[in-house]
Amino acid sequence: MRSGIYSYPATQRIIFGTPFDEAISKELETVVAKRVFVLASGSLFRQTDLVNQLKTVLGTKCVGVFHEMPAHTPRIAVFKAAQEAQLAQADLILTLGGGSITDAGKMVTLCMSNSIDSPQDLDRLATKVHADGRIERPEFIAPTVPCSVISTTLSAGEFSALAGCTDTVKGMKENFLHPKASPRSVILDPALTLHTPEWLWLSTGIRAVDHAVEDLCSINTQPISEATSFQALRLLGRGLRAVKKDPANLAARLDCQLGAWMSIIGSSAGVQKGASHGIGHVLGGTAGVPHGYTSCVMLPHVLRFNQSVNEAQQRLVSEALGDPHKPACELVSELVAQLGLPSTLREVGVKPEMLDLIAKHSMHDRLIHSNPRKIQGPEDVRRILDAAW
Repeated sequence: MRSGIYSYPATQRIIFGTPFDEAISKELETVVAKRVFVLASGSLFRQTDLVNQLKTVLGTKCVGVFHEMPAHTPRIAVFKAAQEAQLAQADLILTLGGGSITDAGKMVTLCMSNSIDSPQDLDRLATKVHADGRIERPEFIAPTVPCSVISTTLSAGEFSALAGCTDTVKGMKENFLHPKASPRSVILDPALTLHTPEWLWLSTGIRAVDHAVEDLCSINTQPISEATSFQALRLLGRGLRAVKKDPANLAARLDCQLGAWMSIIGSSAGVQKGASHGIGHVLGGTAGVPHGYTSCVMLPHVLRFNQSVNEAQQRLVSEALGDPHKPACELVSELVAQLGLPSTLREVGVKPEMLDLIAKHSMHDRLIHSNPRKIQGPEDVRRILDAAW
């Protein structure tokens, strides 16, 4: 008999389809925040008026704006932002931007509650994954200052308690997890995403596809995530193609946002993803490849690698993407091509001399060790990388 435990995330509210300024006004009343520190995307700060609009809504409650967070959320920038938020005595961290900004918001709250006094001090909060798959998760204090997220991409980290942060000294992206680190609230306003570059919107959409696919194909699926992942693929497959055809289609953009939300439901229940995510984390932290692009390149090849052990689950992926008679790896490749996104490691700037290092580092990512088909060592990862080259 099937059995399990589903744990609901700490997120209290997801507000979708409402203009962000209206949603934030209501949210401030709910959270009773008086000192709001904003983490904003640098490109949104420089190229749009959205940050000024947000400051207008916040009024005197805005006690600071940080807009210098690079991609992949490096430690040194996280520490700087946390220092500024602490100095401003912030009682709410509010993020505006994509996945790196969302991760930064979660990291800042962890730094504040755990008295982090240097970028190196984050070592005591980081999850450590050994090459044999053994995981060490340190215990530390839950965030004492809440975080709310206004999301502009589809990577879906805003629905998770997990944060990714890059140690640029080691050249590795690390995981930081506390069950209560999920953002308190998430605002999904499709009109805001008109400012998101097309490549970023569509590629993070494939990242959400990757979430749903690897959850459907997981070694420990959950009933609720099977349902939400299936619906996520239906919404994302339809929505991404519609946005590619007509970037101004707000209904399609909202479909994508809702699909991204549904794609990550399994994570809060402990559903384990596989090698596409595991290798993708390393491609980001070690080779600087944007998250969305890692999924575009790796997911079809990981599906093909795993097909011999989870073919029935992959048929569900094919059905959700609209053709139950075609292999899932081919359908994902076709979707990537239809969206005009890269499909090889060469196209995303990975040098051949980096492949052995990427394979070695991948063995220290926990999701390599939960891949449906057992990965025995770096040579198996290298096999998948060579196929994606």
